[in-house]
Parts: sequence; C-alpha cells; structure tokens
Amino acid sequence: MSNVPKDLKYTKDHEWALIEGNRAKVGITDYAQSHLGDIVFVDLPPVGKEVKKGEVLLAVESVKTASDVFAPLSGKVVEVNGVLTNAPEKVNQDPYGEGFMVVIEIAKPEEAGELMGPEEYESFLSTVS
Repeated sequence: MSNVPKDLKYTKDHEWALIEGNRAKVGITDYAQSHLGDIVFVDLPPVGKEVKKGEVLLAVESVKTASDVFAPLSGKVVEVNGVLTNAPEKVNQDPYGEGFMVVIEIAKPEEAGELMGPEEYESFLSTVS
C-alpha cells in the first residue's frame, strides 16, 4: 500500500500539495515514484514561472520513462528544490520530504477545494492499482 500522508491534498495525476497559507509545496506521490522506478533526472521549472492548474509544471525522467508533472494549483513558482538537480533519487527516497519539487504561490485559493483529500485519494488508488 502506498504511503498517503493525511495533511496533503492530491490529484488524479498523483501530485501532492501541502498548502500553507498562500503557498503550496508540490511533489509526486509515493504511488507515482514507485511506478516510475528509479528517478534519474528532474527538469525543474524556473522560479517565476506562471502555471495554471492542470498544465505541465515540470518533467521527471526515470530508468523506465519520462513523465510530466502537472500543476495541482494555479500560481507562480517561487521556489524549486535545487537538491534534485544533483540528487534526483531523493524523489524515490522521500517523496513527501526532501523529494518535494517546487513551491507555488497560489493564485486561486478556491482551486484547493477541487483537490482530493487523503481518504479520497486512497479510494482512487484502489481503482487504479
């Protein structure tokens, strides 16, 4: 069973968001990293990039495939996790901690209500596994 922290919001594309005030820390879920396999590269967006919910935010490459990561919320990238440039494996080792990808300044707080809570995401996972 995948690790699904209770304090996060989730998308059907297996991104997570930790919402704190007007900012959201974003990454991919434990389910996503385990299905991608060993991640070898994270193509981080530039700080200042404006994104809309559902648009491609960044890309990750694993030994199996390349995959897009979508923005769970609209806003502006205000921080990227530069550690991933030299240590992309942090996404596999700690997807909810050191393996976070970006921080977005949220432009439309109401979009957070469209994300899944942990119980809903776990239920969703049972339909895709």
